[in-house]
Amino acid sequence: MATVAQSLPQSSAPLTWIQQFLKEELAPYSGRAALVTRITLAATLIMIIGMTFRLPYSWQGAIYVLVVSRENTRATLQSGLTLLLVTGIGAAYLLVSVWFVINIPLLHFVWIIGTLFLAFYAVSVLTNYTAAVAFINLIAAGIPFWDRHVPAETNVEDTLWLCLEVLIAVVITAAVELAFVRLRPGDEVVLAITERLAAVENLVTYYAEGRTGDPGVEQKVVQLETRGTSLLRLTLRRSDYSRQYTIEMGAVAALVNRVVDLAATLTQLKLECSASVERRFRNLALALASIRNDLLNRGIPGLVQFDTLATDAEPAAVPLIAEMEHTVGLIPQAFSSPRSIGEYVPSADDLPRPAVVVPDALVNSQHLRFALKGCLAGSSCYVIYNAIAWPGISTAVTTCLLTALTTVGSSHQKQILRITGAMMGGFVLGMGSQVFILPYLDSIAGFMVLFVAVTALSSWFVTSSPRLSYFGIQVALAFYLINLNEFKIQTSLAVARDRVVGILLGLVIMWLVFDELWGAPAAVQMKKTIVSNLRLMAQFAREPVAKDLKTAMARSLALRETISSNLDNVKALADGVLLEFGPSREQDLLLRSRIRRFQPQLRLLFIMQIAAWKYAAQLPGFELPETISAEQRKFDEDIASALDQMAGQMDGRGLGKHFSFESRVARLEHTVQAYCSRQPPEVCLRFQLFLAVHRRIESLITSLAAET
Repeated sequence: MATVAQSLPQSSAPLTWIQQFLKEELAPYSGRAALVTRITLAATLIMIIGMTFRLPYSWQGAIYVLVVSRENTRATLQSGLTLLLVTGIGAAYLLVSVWFVINIPLLHFVWIIGTLFLAFYAVSVLTNYTAAVAFINLIAAGIPFWDRHVPAETNVEDTLWLCLEVLIAVVITAAVELAFVRLRPGDEVVLAITERLAAVENLVTYYAEGRTGDPGVEQKVVQLETRGTSLLRLTLRRSDYSRQYTIEMGAVAALVNRVVDLAATLTQLKLECSASVERRFRNLALALASIRNDLLNRGIPGLVQFDTLATDAEPAAVPLIAEMEHTVGLIPQAFSSPRSIGEYVPSADDLPRPAVVVPDALVNSQHLRFALKGCLAGSSCYVIYNAIAWPGISTAVTTCLLTALTTVGSSHQKQILRITGAMMGGFVLGMGSQVFILPYLDSIAGFMVLFVAVTALSSWFVTSSPRLSYFGIQVALAFYLINLNEFKIQTSLAVARDRVVGILLGLVIMWLVFDELWGAPAAVQMKKTIVSNLRLMAQFAREPVAKDLKTAMARSLALRETISSNLDNVKALADGVLLEFGPSREQDLLLRSRIRRFQPQLRLLFIMQIAAWKYAAQLPGFELPETISAEQRKFDEDIASALDQMAGQMDGRGLGKHFSFESRVARLEHTVQAYCSRQPPEVCLRFQLFLAVHRRIESLITSLAAET
């Protein structure tokens, strides 16, 4: 973040940084109190129902509220049916498959390993987050059931109790969601973006009027910069927009986040603006207002141009203003077609039919690697608690599975949040309440006060940025496992001890497997991811390689999904760098700053590549004559070579090289002009967009090459 990230904690004053970090993360923002209220209300209702009707395993439904999607109403309601379906499938899988292995110890052990692998693989590849949660929760509780030396009827009964708890959770969460429903589906995405644009607009308006800025306005920008756009991108992926629009709005979110970063940096400068600089701020405010109004009116923003000739002697401010102007100018160009937002939202009669798994489920090795790591962690916990005959710590397997929900793409710093969150929720709140509070409570009403307080506290952390939100989930998980696993108030410290020890064991094993055995510092992983993405984009530039259109589209879709996911992972890893320390910290922060600087341009280049691919694949309406198509293939090959070269330079294996595509673009334009000279004017109109796309690609690749 601009306010703290650029002067991140020095060893002489770590506590000062931590205090500032927590102050910014926990500061209220628009909608936060309502979201916390909604989470707390749903979880409390589930607890009351569980205690009143003496339902076991109420922790399943309560933790479900904290981790399941609540950003998009339509998606949540649709996923409710999916969740029930997946729960039924999971229960059937447990009951049917265990029937074949329950009496054969060796096969039973192999079944455990296979089930854990399947569960972790599902976390990585399922497109429906709610479905992944349902499957994980059922597996997490079902495995310990079938290890007990009790009649099979008891295990079947407990499995069905879990299904009932999931049903209750779905009904309660859906009811609360409907109570807070927004009338316009998908508005959460647009409103989040326009909120950021409005904050920056207010800030630069103050500067345009010759004022130094309002503390409240500056604090708003700083808070938005701290929050980042990770939650916004998650909302976008779960929205009902088309795939094309999802990618385009992802680029807009990245560009807007860059504008907020620059604005937050401006708040740290003592500006004494001249008349021309004030004029540039004023033009910037007008451009931001125009883009914001277009988005709010469900339209595509019009092109924005700035006067870049003004060069006042403002050494601190002018470079930032120029960068802000450049970034704001890129926002309208993120949209490849002049359609309104409303055209991308499905109608009530045209509900989306999402894929069950991600398109790259079978081609992206990251999914298999994640499943293998998760399986090793869960299996290790299983072997340990059985080897020492301590079944009470079987929560270790549950912890591994639930931890996996936010381990995809995570960095080393999350282990700190896991350990501290488990200790806070387990030892301080869980066992502390057993010693000092629960002995004096004799009703559900009394326990409800404690439960609401803990859930509200956890939810406030959960609604922080991704750098801190997982702490809240771990606090709630540890507390719920102690106090909601049975319908009675738990007063045995031995039970609480076992569950907390199980949680800590699971966290330690996850740390060893994910961060020590196969892990890497966030900065290293960030660099590897960006290098991998450059190579994938080079591969995409050479597409389609298959002559069969169906095969070509399938390959394209898988590549696009992987590239888009990597772009999001780079952002998450960049956030992780802020909380990692060591001798290479300064170098890592410089690398982070460098990557974040050209990440929006890389995302925009990806969008332009998607537009160019339609011509390369000769899709209906995008057909090209052979002469132009041949010249485009040469252009694409040059782009691919440039991306490969940039990947090599970032990886330290390539030589510096100056890229110039002016001659290639000129040849492409000459080929188009030669063809059009023999055609009627109306035939050649469609080639204007074709040339505009390739000119933009040339401009972006040249800019990126200069950055690397």
